[in-house]
Amino acid sequence: MASAAEGDVGAAAELATVLRGGFQNLSLNKLATSLGASEQALRLIISIFLGYPLALFYRHYLFYKDSYLIHLFHAFTGLSIAYYNFGIQLYHSLLCVLLQFLILRLMGRTITAVLTTFCFQMAYLLAGYYYTATGNYDIKWTMPHCVLTLKLIGLVIDYYDGGKDQKSLSSEQQKYAIRGVPSLLEVAGFSYFYGAFLVGPQFSMNHYMKLVQGQLTDLPGKIPNSTVPALKRLSLGLVYLVGYTLLSQHITEDYLLTDDYENRSFWFRCLYMLVWGKVVLYKYVACWLVTEGVCILTGLGFHGLDELGRAKWDTCANMKVWLFETDPRFTGTIASFNINTNAWVARYFFKRLRFLGNKQLSQGLSLLFLSLWHGLHSGYLVCFQMEFLIVIVERQAASLIQDSPALSSLASVRVLQPLYYLVQQTIHWLFMGYSMTAFCLFTWDKWLKVAQSRTGAEKTRLPFHSTPSSQSTENQKPGCGKTGLPQLCLRCRPCLHLGPKGRLSWEE
Repeated sequence: MASAAEGDVGAAAELATVLRGGFQNLSLNKLATSLGASEQALRLIISIFLGYPLALFYRHYLFYKDSYLIHLFHAFTGLSIAYYNFGIQLYHSLLCVLLQFLILRLMGRTITAVLTTFCFQMAYLLAGYYYTATGNYDIKWTMPHCVLTLKLIGLVIDYYDGGKDQKSLSSEQQKYAIRGVPSLLEVAGFSYFYGAFLVGPQFSMNHYMKLVQGQLTDLPGKIPNSTVPALKRLSLGLVYLVGYTLLSQHITEDYLLTDDYENRSFWFRCLYMLVWGKVVLYKYVACWLVTEGVCILTGLGFHGLDELGRAKWDTCANMKVWLFETDPRFTGTIASFNINTNAWVARYFFKRLRFLGNKQLSQGLSLLFLSLWHGLHSGYLVCFQMEFLIVIVERQAASLIQDSPALSSLASVRVLQPLYYLVQQTIHWLFMGYSMTAFCLFTWDKWLKVAQSRTGAEKTRLPFHSTPSSQSTENQKPGCGKTGLPQLCLRCRPCLHLGPKGRLSWEE
């Protein structure tokens, strides 16, 4: 009997060992490793896709139910997703939401409430960046918190506008102004809505309340007929997700820091930078398309009917995919990428700086705000500074062509249009890759190393590269001192001079 019992115990222990090993093989960490991703990235993707079953449950069981039940559902599911991804660190968002509600109630519709909210929420976010920052891209509680920060700042501004005379507001401000007083449950549901908590998109409290009240449907009295539009965005998001997963294993930013990349030819490095700058954006495109599908499925993406009576579902669209893939201009990429965040900055920051009386200054400050909102790394500041400069140059180049009859006629030659398009796209994505280098490598020592290697001066012998130390200054051409930078010229190369009115000119 004893031996039989011992045998049963041994078999049970062996079975437990086998099962434990099986569960370990199925663990998120091992699965993430097999996919070439981190466990946190896999948790993020799972959480985004969880929005679809949650949206289906909401559609069929809660769409026309009492508002408090819907708020509770959104708050509970959002908090659960936060705990699944970040554990106890969800207290950061809870604290900011609670304090924001107290600011609304205690300070009311005052400019003091707006300034207090802006300073506190941004300071909390920046402090989070400071204490959690590393030299790599890490998925941590600050990622959804930056989305929440914009939501709460926009909430208090809309609440402030709601206390003004409607005649003093623009039509846009009237649309978003909050006339009532939000409850804590409403603020929580708005903040933790599962379809947008992790990676966006941004939407207003008024739009969220329309969802809760059952107004966001193309079929009044029924659940929205949005399943097909949602599945289309999901399918497109999956295409980008699979594409990024496959390509990112071979085209990585880590390679930019290797000696092999630095020793490659100048043109190879430019081509690699061009392709990488495109591929690296696909992870953002994939996430936004998938979450847009969730928002459409719930009805939050409803944007009324067009002139033919067809429903529009683009309220929560963060991507214009066709424009993103086909437009050869930098401004086209900006207009097609992270749409709702850009619209938020325009509505709550850029347009509120009208009192400065300087559009370019307002644009510069808006981009500075965006760079700080992304993080404290120098790469963010460089990226948005590059964006600002490239857009200015692009507009000036377009004006130059339009103002020149010769260039205008040349640009209008039909047979050359494909060539022009190819050249534009090449320049466009090369400079996009150049900007994304700083954005993705974060720290100055990394992106500066890549920027220096990309000049290729030693290999291509650019005329304005520093001379070797062994070269005697006696061999330099006379007149190079006009620039005040004689070390920038090589013997028998054209010299770059600063001419009249600050214009650059070449001299043989």
